[in-house]
Amino acid sequence: MKLLRTIALDPSDTFVFDVAAVPGEWAVSGAFRFCDQDPAKLSGKARAAFRSGFLGVQSWGWSTLAQIVPATEDDCRALIELLARQIVDRFGAPDIATARAAAEEEVAFAQSLCTHPISALIAVQRSVNDGEVREAFRRLQLRKQEGHGRAFSFMEVEDDVEPDHDLHLADLGREPRHR
Repeated sequence: MKLLRTIALDPSDTFVFDVAAVPGEWAVSGAFRFCDQDPAKLSGKARAAFRSGFLGVQSWGWSTLAQIVPATEDDCRALIELLARQIVDRFGAPDIATARAAAEEEVAFAQSLCTHPISALIAVQRSVNDGEVREAFRRLQLRKQEGHGRAFSFMEVEDDVEPDHDLHLADLGREPRHR
């Protein structure tokens, strides 16, 4: 089994987002955090989180990248329980059973993003079309003979069908995975 963990290749998340995720914590897409907000009215760091953040489940902070890592069934169950508690405590779910069902769905979606090899990095790009939030996921691949040590030693290998024309992250090539 594979899941997502946050990763920080440089300190940029600490100034891009109001709260940066702690590197190495379990991650999910986190788009549900914006379900009660109008994305068109978001600005600054909240807009950055909407457009390109993975939710760190423990810190409730954001990470620009998530890494595919091996996980056990126990890890998955613990992640679901942690996310369910966070959904009750921080998001106001009416009870733990309702929150657990939502957490199971979020974790299952995160697992569906883990079709690439262990250690692959995933980036997200969110946009709104006709009132519907769309997510496109891209895998970042290391250039030959490079390690995870430098943020700019990656090249994207997946195309994004619906690019956000306001996003200018070095005009990387994209291959999407839509939600």
